[in-house]
Amino acid sequence: MIELYTARNSICTQKVFITLDEKALPYEMRVVNLFTNEQYLPEYLKINPKGVVPSLIRDGEIVVESTLICEYLDENFPERPLMPKSPHGRARSRLWSKLVDEHIFEATREISFSAHFRYKMRTMTEEQRQIRYANVGDPERRARFMSTFERGVESPYVFQAVAHFEKAFKQMEEALAGGSQWLVSEAYTLADINMVPYIARMEYLTLLDVWTADRPRVRDWWARAKARPSTVEAIPNRLTSDEIGEMREYGAAIHDDVARLRADYLRMFPSRH
Repeated sequence: MIELYTARNSICTQKVFITLDEKALPYEMRVVNLFTNEQYLPEYLKINPKGVVPSLIRDGEIVVESTLICEYLDENFPERPLMPKSPHGRARSRLWSKLVDEHIFEATREISFSAHFRYKMRTMTEEQRQIRYANVGDPERRARFMSTFERGVESPYVFQAVAHFEKAFKQMEEALAGGSQWLVSEAYTLADINMVPYIARMEYLTLLDVWTADRPRVRDWWARAKARPSTVEAIPNRLTSDEIGEMREYGAAIHDDVARLRADYLRMFPSRH
């Protein structure tokens, strides 16, 4: 039996949902409430010492980190492969995973936080906020949380986030220039799955056009990706109308600021355009 620990609207878990659905694997879901700090309860920290989601348990084996969970599932259930056959293809696919893990995950978190979740943190008590800061356990991540909470879109971390998305979308447009429907081959792979939830979040925040208005190949890729049944089941089907409405409302409020930050980045680094 597969048990998957997740949270409401968890981007990292969404790519695990997609992988499970693409491979038609049954599982039981365990919901962790991040806004009441359930992720820091001792019983959950025994499963995931970082106090984050997702976490997967299968036959007593614990696997954490969404990228590793997806590869674990693909290796253990090879009937519907989601990695290229060739070593070179697998290496190329992992470059996209690396991009997400090193840059796009944090970029999405900072933009989402500045647009939306900082307002939820304002409704917490000071004690709850301090628990969240204290349990981050990583000075850099704590600094990101505090800066984005206090300064919103004007945090330097949000500027970095906008820059990381700009570079990622540029790479995507170039990767699709050869005519392939997907990022590393004609087959849909974990390279694509890794990107889907983060791009979906930008769309729900009404920010996606900031980077894709002049990138037709990325727009076509996204139209194909979001129409897949696994994406529909993993993301829109699991969101409430209130959650969708909140993302749109708060995202629209910072749209022009994000566009301004992108323009500032392109002026500072014109060779990246």
